[in-house]
Amino acid sequence: MAVDGTWKCVMQTPIGERKTTLALAAQGGNLTGALTGEEGNSTQITDGTANGDDLSFKASIKSPMPLTLQFTAKVAGDKISGNVNASGVGSWPFTGARG
Repeated sequence: MAVDGTWKCVMQTPIGERKTTLALAAQGGNLTGALTGEEGNSTQITDGTANGDDLSFKASIKSPMPLTLQFTAKVAGDKISGNVNASGVGSWPFTGARG
C-alpha cells in the first residue's frame, strides 16, 4: 500500500525539534508499525487506521516524558505530513520522507 515503508520524520515540539523514524504497514484499513526516537527507544503504534492516504495512530512514549501521542497524517508519494496531539501538552506539526 502507499503508506508502507520507513519514514524519517521531524516533529516541531514545544521542547524543540525531535527526529523520529516511523515504520508503517497497512493491510485493509488497519495500520501497524513502530515509532523510534532519535535516542533509539522504540514503541509499537496502536489504534492505527489507514484510509487511502489518510492515517491515524497512537504511540505511547517514555522519553523525553511519558506521553501518548495521537498522530493524524496524510501521505503524498514519498512525503508524509500531519499533526501530533499530546493531551495536556498541546499539538504540533510533523513532516517526513520515505527512506
